Amino acid sequence: MTRIVAGTAGGRTLVVPAKGTRPTSERVREALFSRLEHLDAVEGARVLDLYAGSGALGLEAASRGAAHVVLVDSARVAVDACRRNVRALGMAGRVDVVADTVDRYVARLDGPAFDLVLLDPPYDLGDGALAAALEGVARGTAPGAVVVVERSARASAPVWPAPLVPLDDRRYGETQVWFAEHAAAQEAPA
Repeated sequence: MTRIVAGTAGGRTLVVPAKGTRPTSERVREALFSRLEHLDAVEGARVLDLYAGSGALGLEAASRGAAHVVLVDSARVAVDACRRNVRALGMAGRVDVVADTVDRYVARLDGPAFDLVLLDPPYDLGDGALAAALEGVARGTAPGAVVVVERSARASAPVWPAPLVPLDDRRYGETQVWFAEHAAAQEAPA
């Protein structure tokens, strides 16, 4: 069973596709969002959840105070699950579901649309495909935006394109999480 960990929808269960997705465990989501809240990256943020699956990461962000969330997945069962979860949690209008490939969606990004981007691709996604997705994400983030990649602990670290710079990484069992920030935030005058 997958459920929202905290916030306005805390404890509510989510529909998860029977196959084809790997939902982030509650333990990892709790640790991930604890780190993101420490970075002040969730409250009021515009959030993009790529490879959304059930939408658990993006919906967790909405539950914890994100202003607007976009869930992107290309699998019909995942898109259907996301839509059902958005309706069940009463988040229509704050959370949009986009049925598209990540490649096509990020190719259209142009401008500082998002403050937080969450990427939880299939574990078998190659390094080149992840790098291409991150190139598009880099164009679609605002100064100070935080980008998170979740992969197998056996996978190689993401290659962060400019202006994204690595912040941190954490390992939770077989899951590795990397954090980066849009570098313009570090160049702002004090």
